[in-house]
Amino acid sequence: MLQTRGMSTFTFLHVVLSLVGIVSGFVVMFGLLTLKPLPGWTAAFLSTTLATSVTGFGFPFTRFLPSHAVGVLSIVVLGLAIGAYYGFRHSPRARALYVVSAVLALYFNVFVLVVQAFLKVPVLHALAPTQAELPFAAAQGLVLAGFVALAIGALRQLRIKGAPAQPAA
Repeated sequence: MLQTRGMSTFTFLHVVLSLVGIVSGFVVMFGLLTLKPLPGWTAAFLSTTLATSVTGFGFPFTRFLPSHAVGVLSIVVLGLAIGAYYGFRHSPRARALYVVSAVLALYFNVFVLVVQAFLKVPVLHALAPTQAELPFAAAQGLVLAGFVALAIGALRQLRIKGAPAQPAA
């Protein structure tokens, strides 16, 4: 287990990775919706989001928590996204798999951001102290609806325009 100062540094690194993953992820989503390949942003998104999920397991824990389940799911989804993006870039199915898995990976990261906001931001915590209250459910429902719409929009762009979801080789 890390000492207090080391844990603070580790937490800071984890949060920075997460925020960079979220910001770069939204840039990548914009690229998907506008059919603009953004290979640098995509690499930043995939690598920082994967690093976020992996570092999440570095915090002390005594039992498997829901956050660990989200981390495992995120790592699996990111593996699919990375394989589809870098491994099978010319396959239409791989493009669709990349879009869905990239959107899902970003959703997981934003889902955790909302959880943390309701835990750490006093005004939000007062609205939903156990995260079983309606404001928390409504916030997560809106986030989910937004990501479903994002995935549908990006998939439609692929189908309508037939453009690649990633740069040409």
